Amino acid sequence: MVIASIDIQGGKVVQLKQGSELVLQRDNPPELAEEFDRYGEVAVIDLDAAMGKGNNAELIKPLLRKAECRVGGGIRTPEQARELISMGARKIIIGSLAFRASKEKTENNGEKAGGEFGLNRPFLEALVKTIGRERIIIAVDAKKTTAADTENSSARHGARGYEITVDGWKTPTGLPLIETAAEAAPYASELLFTCIDREGTMSGIDLAPVKQLCDTVGKDTRITAAGGVSTLEEVEALAALGCDVQLGMALYTGKINLADAFITSLNWEKSGGLIPLIAQAGDGQVMMIGFTDTEALAETFKRGNVCFHSRTRNKLWMKGENSGNTLKLLRLRADCDRDALLAIVKPSGPVCHTGAWSCFDINRRYTWEYLQSIIADRFRNPVPGSYTATLDDELVREKITEEAEELCTAKTHEEKVWEAADLLYFTTALMTRENITIAEVLDELDRRHKR
Repeated sequence: MVIASIDIQGGKVVQLKQGSELVLQRDNPPELAEEFDRYGEVAVIDLDAAMGKGNNAELIKPLLRKAECRVGGGIRTPEQARELISMGARKIIIGSLAFRASKEKTENNGEKAGGEFGLNRPFLEALVKTIGRERIIIAVDAKKTTAADTENSSARHGARGYEITVDGWKTPTGLPLIETAAEAAPYASELLFTCIDREGTMSGIDLAPVKQLCDTVGKDTRITAAGGVSTLEEVEALAALGCDVQLGMALYTGKINLADAFITSLNWEKSGGLIPLIAQAGDGQVMMIGFTDTEALAETFKRGNVCFHSRTRNKLWMKGENSGNTLKLLRLRADCDRDALLAIVKPSGPVCHTGAWSCFDINRRYTWEYLQSIIADRFRNPVPGSYTATLDDELVREKITEEAEELCTAKTHEEKVWEAADLLYFTTALMTRENITIAEVLDELDRRHKR
């Protein structure tokens, strides 16, 4: 998976060289989040919170419903992590606090002589209990140690080892990267390794520690690498290790195109050059399956509509090219082995060549989203005899009150089903008039469920 980074400082999207030198800034995080989400999860990092200089919470919140985000920066309690999950974050990135052991724990257990640093097991255990291991990413950001550093770093490293560094990459911990990562892995579904020395330099990532991480913990814990990546060859090399890549500076400067990086990260060799692609509507209904190659995938991103490789005709074709029943691409995701793709799409009409809505179902499934689409169309294009088109603000509110009372007083099961359908219909009509989408309501219910 290719992950685009949105680092926020002072209300702006920024890119810093080695965590300190400002190289560029942008002021359009919502647009960036929506764009990046087509290709993979988005890493949203609050640099101000990470450095204890305030936070950008109000700017970040809207992004969590616009894109599939993993969020980090200044998260210091399990409750704070749970709140972010409830607002829509898919995963939480924990950095400094994961390695700042309590004084009592350090003195009693001797994890780090002199004591400030060591794996913060009590905090990580509480975090796992609160949000689950599958939602936790631990950032093992590290700098290379040298002989000149020995006064501030553990002799366990050796001259060419890497040392975990915290507090916005300012404070060395004396904790060796590989050994500490192995201790941290049971508490996370993923480790994020940033090569601090090369972050923002576009000088190329050091693959040696990435290989060591993959060999040590990669079987049970995913690894995402960042820092210095500047070529598609590096993206390919990381993918060959089974490693995800997080892009920042190279993406913002145009050194790497996100679509190209996505295509490069896939396992084309295993799939023989053709990868199965499942098209799924936003409401979850599977529409069809086809095959894509590098050409078709590049055209999918370029056109914004899903393209396939026709095996019978041995050529590229865009779904709906002749019928107009296209599949608008919302987001694309690779499976765990990177040899199959899931496209979340917005169909413009029936997909199957038989005229059926889906290749896997004769009829279109009646969903709440489908109901709203019908109501919206009636409001936009009223036809003679349409009852829906007559529902102005006053009438629709009267009907909601009436149907709610009738549902509450219904006696039989059939009556209750009938009245519930009426109430849902009129409520959806009011929502549509007020420009409230089904997704917004479901997101709010999801947020309440996760609190």
